[in-house]
Amino acid sequence: MMGASAVTSISKHDIMVAAALSAYVLIIVYTTKPVYDILRRRGTPHNVAVYYNRKIIHILAGGVVAFLVPFLFSGPLIPMLMAFMLGAFLYYWHWKGRLLYWFQTEENMYEVNFTIAWGLSLFLLWTLTDNAKISVVPAVFIAIGDGVTGIIRNAVFARRTKHWLGNIGMLAVVVPLGYALAGGLGAVAGVLASIVERFEFPPIDDNLLVAFTSLAVLLIPRVF
Repeated sequence: MMGASAVTSISKHDIMVAAALSAYVLIIVYTTKPVYDILRRRGTPHNVAVYYNRKIIHILAGGVVAFLVPFLFSGPLIPMLMAFMLGAFLYYWHWKGRLLYWFQTEENMYEVNFTIAWGLSLFLLWTLTDNAKISVVPAVFIAIGDGVTGIIRNAVFARRTKHWLGNIGMLAVVVPLGYALAGGLGAVAGVLASIVERFEFPPIDDNLLVAFTSLAVLLIPRVF
């Protein structure tokens, strides 16, 4: 297990990397605005265009950054704070009633839950296992796996739904990713994550369920 100083350490390098990655995430967020406009001009309903953009952001922002974390950061604190700051930024627009309409919706604030699940699961796993590579598994699952799930459902049903076709698509993606990052236990975590993704108990959504189910599985060696 990491020492307290390693967990809470803040290096100038980590801060600079976090700043660069935060800028990258914001570029992805605002780049999806013209994607929304293109989809709308082609006759895509508003809710469908919004949902596509949410999943594009999941994959290109959350997924890409998660894969980079073990190589670019010396500890888990700054990545978690980076995620929480992004979550505060996203929550701000809900609070002000001025949604970033091309990917946010009045129906829920699940994109805020995404940032919380991404950052907290990474921090806890890195702290408890002292393994940066394993720590990003839940973040990868909610970013890449849930992103693929949403794109499949949106393409087939043109609305937000919990159809099992999405879970099959997620299973095909997260099991090999889990195995590559964390071995057999990562693959098991991928199977269970693909199952629990189908459920949500507002305000607890699939982001939280997938991330913390995966985290629990990956901590089994620590418990026993």
